[in-house]
Amino acid sequence: MAEQGRRGKLLLVLPESNEEKELVSHLEAEGFHVINTREGQAAYEVLDTEKVDAMIYPLRQPRIDGLRLQEVAARQEKSICAIAIATPEEIELGIEAMRQGAFDFQLTPLNIAKISAVLDRGLSYQKLVGEVSILQRRLDDRFRYGVIARRSSIWQRIYHQIEQVAQSRTSVLILGETGTGKGEIAKAIHQQSRRKDENFVELNCGALHEGVVESELFGHEKGAFTSASTVRKGRFELADGGTLFLDEVGDIPLPTQVKLLRVIQDGRFERVGGTQTRSVDARLVTATHRDLDSMVEEGTFRADLFYRLNVVAIEAPPLRETRDDIPLLVDNFIQDFAEENQKPIEGISAQALDILSNYDWPGNVRELKNCIEGMVVMTSNEGILGSEDVPGYIRRRENVSLDNDFKVGMSMREIEKTAITETLESVGNDRRLAAKILQIGLSTLYRKEREYSKENN
Repeated sequence: MAEQGRRGKLLLVLPESNEEKELVSHLEAEGFHVINTREGQAAYEVLDTEKVDAMIYPLRQPRIDGLRLQEVAARQEKSICAIAIATPEEIELGIEAMRQGAFDFQLTPLNIAKISAVLDRGLSYQKLVGEVSILQRRLDDRFRYGVIARRSSIWQRIYHQIEQVAQSRTSVLILGETGTGKGEIAKAIHQQSRRKDENFVELNCGALHEGVVESELFGHEKGAFTSASTVRKGRFELADGGTLFLDEVGDIPLPTQVKLLRVIQDGRFERVGGTQTRSVDARLVTATHRDLDSMVEEGTFRADLFYRLNVVAIEAPPLRETRDDIPLLVDNFIQDFAEENQKPIEGISAQALDILSNYDWPGNVRELKNCIEGMVVMTSNEGILGSEDVPGYIRRRENVSLDNDFKVGMSMREIEKTAITETLESVGNDRRLAAKILQIGLSTLYRKEREYSKENN
């Protein structure tokens, strides 16, 4: 005889009969722990006190209300595999039972082999449902508002701020270094807001030439300038009813700041080259890595605009201040890139993780993400990433500071050259990353390199 209960608990609700006894014997031989009751009230008590994996019950018997029993079972045990027993005259009731959550119904006289087969399919299905539910919970734990959920107390406070501000129309200014996840916070605010079903439109103001920022924000009319061959809507119009995220808002030129202030104050603007005043309803979220307070003092950023943007400020911390989050981020990035690249990588060694956790990550989460992608793509290991997979610049310069390279009496030119040279070396000559760390444009970095090269020749 099969080990009793190895396939779980089954509640059997049938009046005493030879058919019932034969079914109990068969089910126990199949490995079920059978709880046998003769009436509905006893079945309710079982459902109140026991976790039941499956249930077989009649739709209509004296002292048994099958549909009511199914309703109670579905409410208390959402994953239960329920099979109704119906007479040929009760087919409509059997269909109704399935509508209420029964997996199937069987007609009398009972075919025990068929019931056994239906149980197999039903339990397999319920197992799959359970696994999907577990995966969903894990996914919910893994992501919060569409971003990777962090465990550190700093990020828990940020999640609370997101929840508080999301339902309002208040302008939000997100502060933090490059690569800290400011864009993710902006998306999270949108996803938690009443505008979540409308457009989320973003614009990186720092990546635009000064002359095109206004056109990108407000759009332009045909013929507004030489290349304006058609009418073009700006980001504000595209975000009407939704959320507009302006990244690197500190790079917006002063003349455009005046127009931005106006649209924030009264929701009105004109396209470049146009005279028609347009209205827009867009929730504004902005971000910057710059010190806007200092820019206000210097006169490069309007004070009135700063006050309108800085109603609520959220600070995205650098990764070096939330090292507890590194293992979680590494695990998620490994999963993502292993799947994307079809690599059999399941995790990372303790030694490799220790190296990554002790590195300062000047490029923050963005740098970490790029690092893990490269490790997954380039590794020859299977299963686990090792310390040999960690990029050389991280292994060599773990917790190394540039301070010792600077000496009293050095000129600013020499300091600049040293900073650029050492940063390039630390990131393996990845010029894009170096430019981000140094907070200069890529073209500026190339120009400086050429100048230093000429000096050395």
